[in-house]
Amino acid sequence: MNKLANFALFQLGWFASVLLGAGPYHWLGPLVVAAILFVHLRGSPDREAEQRLVGYALVIGLVWENLLTLGGLVVYPSGQPFDRLAPLWILAMWPLLAITLNVSLRWLKGLPLAAAVFGAVGGPLAFLAGERLDAVVFPDTGLAMAALAAGWAVLFPALTWLAGRHDGFRVGLRKPAEALS
Repeated sequence: MNKLANFALFQLGWFASVLLGAGPYHWLGPLVVAAILFVHLRGSPDREAEQRLVGYALVIGLVWENLLTLGGLVVYPSGQPFDRLAPLWILAMWPLLAITLNVSLRWLKGLPLAAAVFGAVGGPLAFLAGERLDAVVFPDTGLAMAALAAGWAVLFPALTWLAGRHDGFRVGLRKPAEALS
């Protein structure tokens, strides 16, 4: 998959999730993400490896996002199926992030310190952007940013490590039809 197309699909999914997550159509964001995941997985030479990575990212996101909401660090104004649990649209963003790890963010694999810095800065910035779009509220912004930075400094290197173990876009890997020609 082309790195630029991968990045563009991620951005489309992110904006669809956040913009729609802030209102009554919060359920549409995960549908957009599902379509993007379908396109990504169809283009993967090793679909099973990519599916495992997406699944691991979803489980990590489910735990992390619910720790944030149950801890009162982040509040979502809409889209929560159960009071105080993370909404589906934010959980959908974890598999969406996973599709970038072996394509447009591949350069971070094997660089845990760079991945930690990337996560510590990028994670909180993404949440601040979500706050500006009315998708998330921080009861204590300073505390939330500190927790997000610390969490993402650990989680992002872990995700890049998982991507190294479950890489559906390994260099030299060809689709079966290409291998026969």
